Formats: sequence, structure tokens, C-alpha cells
Amino acid sequence: MAGVPPGPDAAVPPGPAANGGTLPETGGPSGARAAAARFAPALLGLALGLLALGPALGPGFVLRYDMVFVPDPPPVGPGEGFPRAVPSDLVVALLAQAVPAQAVQKAALLGIFVLAASGAAALVPSRRLGPRLAAAAFYAWNAYLAQRLLLGQWALLLGVAGLPWAVRAAAAHAFRGGSGRSAGAVRRTGRTPGTTETPETPGALGASETWRARAAWPVRLAVALLPAAVGGFQAMLVSALAVLPVAATARGPAGHPPPAGPSGADPGEPPGVPETDRRPGEAGGRWRGGPAVRRAGGAAAVVVLLSLPWLVPALGSRAVTDPAGVRAFAARADGPFGTVGSLLTLGGIWNSDAGVPGQGTWWSAGVRLALAAVAVWGFAGTRAGRAAPYRAGLATAAAAGLGVALAGAFAPGALGGLIAWWPGFGPLRDGQLYLAPFALLQAVGLGCAVERWNSRAVAAVAAAVPVLVLPTFALGAFGRLAAVDYPDEWRRVQAIVNADPAPGALLSLPWGAHRAFGWNGHRVILDPATKMFRRRVLWNDALLVGLPGGGRLRVAPEDPATAGVDAALRAGPGAREAALARLGVRYVLTRAGDDTFRDAATVFTGPEIRLLRLDEGL
Repeated sequence: MAGVPPGPDAAVPPGPAANGGTLPETGGPSGARAAAARFAPALLGLALGLLALGPALGPGFVLRYDMVFVPDPPPVGPGEGFPRAVPSDLVVALLAQAVPAQAVQKAALLGIFVLAASGAAALVPSRRLGPRLAAAAFYAWNAYLAQRLLLGQWALLLGVAGLPWAVRAAAAHAFRGGSGRSAGAVRRTGRTPGTTETPETPGALGASETWRARAAWPVRLAVALLPAAVGGFQAMLVSALAVLPVAATARGPAGHPPPAGPSGADPGEPPGVPETDRRPGEAGGRWRGGPAVRRAGGAAAVVVLLSLPWLVPALGSRAVTDPAGVRAFAARADGPFGTVGSLLTLGGIWNSDAGVPGQGTWWSAGVRLALAAVAVWGFAGTRAGRAAPYRAGLATAAAAGLGVALAGAFAPGALGGLIAWWPGFGPLRDGQLYLAPFALLQAVGLGCAVERWNSRAVAAVAAAVPVLVLPTFALGAFGRLAAVDYPDEWRRVQAIVNADPAPGALLSLPWGAHRAFGWNGHRVILDPATKMFRRRVLWNDALLVGLPGGGRLRVAPEDPATAGVDAALRAGPGAREAALARLGVRYVLTRAGDDTFRDAATVFTGPEIRLLRLDEGL
């Protein structure tokens, strides 16, 4: 908000307008105070991460639902099913060559909070620290992040945490000419404190500098999208949902016209290009169809390039998607205001075990709904919110994500029909995960609302409320997240199988996707055998999902090899081992008391698990 003096909690100036939402640097505190203010959002994120994870930061691994880290993970490629853990598993395996895998996990979990808080703060169009801390606290502590973490989707949350930075990078190309600096920006001149700065004049950016800035923009966007690229397909899809409309619609803040050449034209455009499609009444940067298409195309190219590690194996796999998954993974009410109210408060996840304790109470849900209303008003109705160059794009992404979530809940047949027509629409079945842009909009909107009040007390309350309305997310959601170590028998089996150079797959039994071990506090986790071995692991990725009205819905497996294993396991004694051997199975990992395979050689037996090797002559 140009021309508005900073309030009593003013902090470090945010830097040049290339950050996609802050104002030009005009001076401010320096030295230690400036450095402290600059890093305050990241430190707040670190503090919130320590508070939220609690016992999960102790020695051992945090194992819950999809969050499965194993000791000494092998660097292996994707299997035959949909590449859901690509490239996140490979990145973890490579990092685990240098540091223990449990340290990699803890760094990733803490990094989610730090990245989310600092990114949301950087996106708030304010020079003051209070609004930024309010946005940081909201984005790093909300029902969406809590529920997805309790579902174990750490890879998705990497992309969600990096989303503000991706939006910021996409909006940096807002100004015509692609420089990311307005004509009213100030140029740093290597000054010492107390000296003056020289304002840049229109036309100060030459054509060569403009083209260099344009060339650098995709690189900055790619760097900002790296967390999502590591996270894989869900993280990249959520990021693309926000980045593409922001890149296409971002504009300069009101009151700061874009840099222009001597004739007033875009210095990076060829002479004679007309200025068209300017939005009626727009006071800031101009919008034209051609540059918007180029920006969107460039952003799409970056997204596709970073998606190749999972996109190529996905297109080449034989994976199938069951349309019944739309109904199974549809958003559900987790509070007193129904499914719509749950989604507006960033909840509504399909798995009731992923809910934060007490989030469904009237007071918690009511305060969060009121907070959502204030945040949306702050984003759409305040001067700071209207000045954000990414405003239209982020609003479009938030509306689209909310629409996908609502469609899964209230029109599952439509989404199911799309999936039946082409399995590539399968990622839409879990519609609630696309609320991430809406969560970011609310975080920025809360910061804009705090900016409107210009009060330290209001800023302090706004930063505390997200934690106060979900206090049971603290300490690992009161024990739902905790660190444990694998029993020695698991490590011994891993060493035996990985030391065997002979080819052949490993079959993991019981024939189901999830396990609940006593040494893990009976928390449900994905079968850890899928991550431990250097050879292909055959497992049943079919899911049984409980429905709100009772009963369970079976979602068919994605890996086509499951059908052959199903048939082999139904064969009689003796024939069962031979059928599995024909499928290329060398090892069977099962429970210690399982005597189904009487013709197989026992390689290892422990208190809990038993490793068998099928006779090569079968």
C-alpha cells in the first residue's frame, strides 16, 4: 500500500516488487533488527513445526498411513502401478546415502513448516511484520495441513509448503517487459545508511535487460517449484492449479505502471505491437492477451518439465483407476456445518482417522469459519488484497480447487465418468487435496486484514488464533505421530534379500495394502515392505474404505499384476508355489505363523515375520 506509513510493528522492507506481492523497497530498519525481522516468519514456522511434531522428532521413524520411511532405503525405480512415490522415494534414498534416513524424514517434516510459513509471509503485500506473521501462522497451522500430515502425505505437503514461493515466482513476471520491477521501484546504489536512493525512471530498463529478465523468469519459477517436483504428482498438480492462472493474470500493483520504452511501449516487444485488452479501470499494470498466453505457456512448460520423472512412467504404466474411488475419497463433513462448512474451514478429508482431535466441536469449527470469512474479506475487500499482483490468479485457483472438492462430494458420478473415460483423471478423485490454493488465499487474506487494522495487538491475536483453535495438533496431534524404530528382524530380512543377486520379485503378505504393528503403536501404515527391497515388490494395492453410512467400499487395485497374484494365491497346495514362481516371484514375506507355503524354503523366521524362498525348480 504505497503512501501508507508503516505501523508500530513495522519490520524490514520486503525488497523489490519482483517478489510478486510486496512493495518497492523504500528504506527501513537495518542491521540486526532488520535481519531478525527478515527471518522471523521462518523462525515462527520452525517453532510451529517443533510444537506440532513433538514426539515425532525423537529417535526413530514416523510411520502413519502413507508416510513410510525405512532404514537404508534402496534407490529403485517405479513399479507397474501408478508412480505415486516418484521421485520422492528416490530423493530420500539418495539423501540417505549421506545421512540416516530418519534424519532425512525429520528434516523434510520440519522443512514443510518453515517453507510454508516463510513463503506465506513473503506473499503478503505489506511492509509490516505483523501481517506477515499472521499469514505465516495460518498457512503453517490449519486443518488442511494437519489432516494431510496425519494421513502421512508428506510429499504432497512439500508442494503445498512451496506453493507461496511458486506463486511469488509466477507473479514476478507481472509487469510488461518481464522485468518484475515497476517504474516506481527504487534502484539500490550500494548506499550506506542515511544516504539517498535514486528512483528509476520509465525506460530505464533496456531491451537487453528485459530479455535477460524474461529468460531468468522460468529458472526462478523452476527453483520455486523444486519442492513440488520432489513431492511428485499430487504436489505438482496442486502447484500447477495455482501457478498457471497466476502466470496468466498477474499484473503490477496499482499506482506502479510497468516499465516502458521511450514511446510508452513495452521495451521487450517489437515496435508496432498495439496495446489491447487493457482491463477497464485498471490503475496498475496492463494485461494483454499475447503476453498472458506466453506467460501461461512458459509456466506450463516448466511444470511439464519438472513433472517428467513421474509423468513418463505414469503414461507408460499399465495402471488402471477405479471410478469407485471418487465416492470413497470424496470430501466429508468433519464438523457441525456439513461438508461445505468443513471445506470452507479447510477440513473435510475423507479419512476420519486423519482428523485433528476436537476439530469438530462447535467452538473450533465456528471460530475457524469466522476466520475464513475474515480472510476472504481481507483478500478481496482490502486495499492490500486488491493490490496483490497475483490476486486474480490465486482467486481462480482457489475457486477451481474448491469446485473439484465439491464435485467429488455432490456430483461423484460426473468425476467417475471422466475417470472411466480416461484413467488420467484419477488424481481428481481425492478432491479435498486441491484446497491448497484456497488455504493460501486465506493465509494471505488474513495478513491483508491485519494490515487494514494497523495494530500490533490485532497482529498478535491473528498470529495466535490458528494455533488456539486447533490446539490438539500440537505434540504430534496428542500422540498420533510418534517416532519408533524397526525391530531387528526387519533389518535382517532387508539385508538378506538385498544381498541376493538372483532376479525375482518379492511377494508381501498378508494380501492387503496396510499394516498395523504393535511396535508402531498399532498405527495404520502402508506396507513397509514396498520401500525396503532392491527388487520389485508385489503387494495388493486395493483399498477398503469405510463409508459414512456404514459398510465398506472396495477400490480396485491399480497394478494389473495384482490379478495374477490373486489367482495364484487361490490355487491349491503345491500348485500355489508353482503359479507364483511362474509369475517371477522368488521371495515371500509373510507373518511368522503362516504355514501356507509348505514347499517353500524358510530363509528367516522372527517373532513377527517370516521370509520364504520359492524353489527354483517349481
